[in-house]
Amino acid sequence: MTSPWPITFDDVLAARERLHPYLTASPLRQYPLLDALVGHDIQVFVKHENHLPVQTFKVRNGLAAVTALDAATRARGVIGATTGNHGQGMAYAGRLLGVPVTIVVPEGNNPEKNASIRALGAELVEYGARYDDAAARCAELAAARGLHLIHGINDRDVIAGAATMTLEMLEQEPGLDAIFIALGGGSQAVGALTVARARKPSLRIIAVQSEAAPAQFESWKQGKMLRGMPVRTFAEGIATGQAYDMTFPPLKEGLADFITVSEAELADAVRELIRTTHNLPEGAAAGGLAGIRKVAADYAGQRVGIVMCGGNMSLAALRAVLQGD
Repeated sequence: MTSPWPITFDDVLAARERLHPYLTASPLRQYPLLDALVGHDIQVFVKHENHLPVQTFKVRNGLAAVTALDAATRARGVIGATTGNHGQGMAYAGRLLGVPVTIVVPEGNNPEKNASIRALGAELVEYGARYDDAAARCAELAAARGLHLIHGINDRDVIAGAATMTLEMLEQEPGLDAIFIALGGGSQAVGALTVARARKPSLRIIAVQSEAAPAQFESWKQGKMLRGMPVRTFAEGIATGQAYDMTFPPLKEGLADFITVSEAELADAVRELIRTTHNLPEGAAAGGLAGIRKVAADYAGQRVGIVMCGGNMSLAALRAVLQGD
């Protein structure tokens, strides 16, 4: 029988060894004001992935994938489709390692993320109205140019890279009882589940998704992969309209719970994280806080981790959130 788990804990350890020369551990911090906000005697620990290069956990994913390639593949170049953070992670890895990078984004993509990708030296291709259109064009270009395609989700090295985050969290705070993770494609959550199975089986991994982009939640709830569902969230990092082949089986098997939050709850969580931590979270980075606030009574007295997965919010989106639009 085929295992639902795309990676092993040994894969996570190997990814960490490859990342070690390039990344230091991101901080795990506690804020009394945040504890007071959540209440119920919960200790909240914030994993600051926004402090990594290009302000996102996806630098782990990009570096883990590129460092796993042989010299000949690196020389040909790599390509990926993205709405921003995966592309920034790949572009950063390419610049660091001297690997040509092409990134395909949908038309109308976040202009600040586009500018960052270009500034890191990657070729940026804008195509289609949605991510799915950009992904299809990405596959065409990969075949035509002989480039190695690094999928943002369906890639074992990408998931192993994301898993190094949870390994760090448990080393920084072994007493964690649960981690709330905003779910887009699922690399963070599947990575967390893989580490928890090996290092602390009692650790509960809870996914959080916006009600305005419910494809992963509905897939988990119904027990089958759904595609082509509506995406209306302002949180770009979790704006996914489908479940994914490599991450859906372990999410279905391993998640302790899956919570959906409203756009208003996400926006409020962004504002509260700014107020209590004086960090700038992007929309997806507020998912963990929005999730734990919704079910706080169920975790009374526990130590809970939340992930500030990125800080790449555009000025326009920040203004809208702060003004309550």
